[in-house]
Amino acid sequence: MVYLTLCFRAFYICPFMSATSRSRCIMAEFQATISDPKKSRAFNHTLSESDSSALIGRSIGDEIDGIFVSLPGYRLQITGGSDGSGVPMRPGLTGGRRQRMLLSRSTGFRPRRPGQRRRKMVRGKELGPEITQLNLKIVEYGPPNLVEKLLGAEE
Repeated sequence: MVYLTLCFRAFYICPFMSATSRSRCIMAEFQATISDPKKSRAFNHTLSESDSSALIGRSIGDEIDGIFVSLPGYRLQITGGSDGSGVPMRPGLTGGRRQRMLLSRSTGFRPRRPGQRRRKMVRGKELGPEITQLNLKIVEYGPPNLVEKLLGAEE
């Protein structure tokens, strides 16, 4: 079998790759949810593969330029996300790996009783190609009404 691999932002054919290597070289495509704190609205936007690959390696809490999400002049903060199977990203866990953690009330677990804890699967704070959904928050605003114009009035 022949697989396409991403190396130095160019494609080349690599006939012998393990499953782990293949999953790391797949181009990512993020479904971004952009929150507007002033208007209390959220907009959905699908990032292109080139914009998504530019975000790989960033972490939760990092600020990015709005040009990656078709919002020039805006500054956005990464607030979270999840992978393809719905495992949430957790700010306190370094790297982009999945890990089972004992959680009380926090990201990834809501207890039903006081003092309840549970071991749940969470993902680290670093963005990787496994992430499919990304949460962003507008920190600095650019030209007015550009959000509704470019991203539409979706909620």
